[in-house]
Amino acid sequence: MSDALLENRDYTVIIAKTKNRMNMAPPHFEQRWTEARAAIVALAQACNQFDPDGITVYMSSQLSTSGSFQQYKHVLPDQVKTIFEENYPPDELNLLEPLQLALADYFTRKAANQAKPNGSIIIVLVDGEPPNRLEVVKTIVQAANRIDRDEELGIGFVQVGDDLIARGFLNALDQDLRAQAGAKFDIVHTRVLESIEPECLTNFLTDIIRF
Repeated sequence: MSDALLENRDYTVIIAKTKNRMNMAPPHFEQRWTEARAAIVALAQACNQFDPDGITVYMSSQLSTSGSFQQYKHVLPDQVKTIFEENYPPDELNLLEPLQLALADYFTRKAANQAKPNGSIIIVLVDGEPPNRLEVVKTIVQAANRIDRDEELGIGFVQVGDDLIARGFLNALDQDLRAQAGAKFDIVHTRVLESIEPECLTNFLTDIIRF
């Protein structure tokens, strides 16, 4: 049943890495992002089993001409390392823009009958608290209220680092989306990077759309 839920889906990964988190980072913080890169490669491999045409990646970047993120489509696992290496992170965390773009892309394809039958999973790797967190919550709630069933859309937040404020925000998204924010479905699942083991990635993907 787990594999059936994960097949015929589109997968998107948003990598929200910031320069000021590197400059003010606790010990071994950059090592966490190195580990995150390895985890994303493994995640891309897991997703590729269910989405053979490749995943979509939004990567935080100072090189972008249209914002603070670069978009890559049909990304295969062996391309992830290159995406990390060719992008230098921006000064400030911008999570709202790529999240809105990823969700808008899904609903546009759904309206045109181009979305895959089982829907979409969006994985967000983030190293801090977004400055416009209320807008992030609003965006997620609006998406949750547009879907037809609980398993159609899942958003998994993965925290990189030890920012306690960010952890509190992500935990609130995970636990309070329906009760406090009024969402029709609870579509958010959060984890800390160190709690996701490579051999458990498929379970992590399943958790995103089942809890």
